[in-house]
Amino acid sequence: MLGWALTFLVIALIAAALGFGGIAGASAGIAKILFVIFLILFVVAMVARAARGKPPV
Repeated sequence: MLGWALTFLVIALIAAALGFGGIAGASAGIAKILFVIFLILFVVAMVARAARGKPPV
């Protein structure tokens, strides 16, 4: 998930540098959404791991 977010971020940066505003905005929006989903899943995984009694990594 984090890899996809970084991919869309790079696409957004390249598109912005080349002057494609619409594509850059859409890619940046997708990257933000994927990053938030990644953070939520990461926190849920850490809480689940702690609930099972294993220390966080």
